[in-house]
Amino acid sequence: MGDKDHTVTLYSPQSEAVVRALERDGTCYSKKSFVLEKYGESAPIFVAVYDWFVKEAEKYLLRPPKAEYPYWAVLDKRNVDASAGGRVLRLNVPASEAIFFDLYDWQKLLCLQYLGETAADESRFRQEMADSGVHRAMDVVLTNFYPDLKRQVLESWQRLFRHHEKIKAGGNHGVENVQAALWRLKKEWIQ
Repeated sequence: MGDKDHTVTLYSPQSEAVVRALERDGTCYSKKSFVLEKYGESAPIFVAVYDWFVKEAEKYLLRPPKAEYPYWAVLDKRNVDASAGGRVLRLNVPASEAIFFDLYDWQKLLCLQYLGETAADESRFRQEMADSGVHRAMDVVLTNFYPDLKRQVLESWQRLFRHHEKIKAGGNHGVENVQAALWRLKKEWIQ
């Protein structure tokens, strides 16, 4: 995956509306309004994490002006969540067009959790939250009552990208389930 022309096969579940837009326009970009509509009352959680992701991911791959949020894809088809319906697209994507990370690390961010360097580090932070009277991890990020804990959580999220260069170069040792972010989808990538 390391050279500029090398491609990687990824799987991405997409709604029929996205598939139609790809057929019609050739390229499709995700919008914040789509996330707000899709997640409804849960949207603030997703928006908090997605906004953070956009800001940080641009350090690894320049975001096109039309892209507000990324599309998600996985390396292993068994990791596709197709519960929302639509179609699972098999994509042949230039590795240089993707940001790679561990699926389980991303799940921790979506749960607004601390992303530790080790399991012991995560256990230490859970104890620190408990000692501070925090019962729900999401309260640390979604409120302003725990500024030091919030800072620690947001700083820990930088670890999401710790495997990017290694995975992009073709190695995913230590990462069982690779996920990718794509700033756009292109019709030409569909296999």
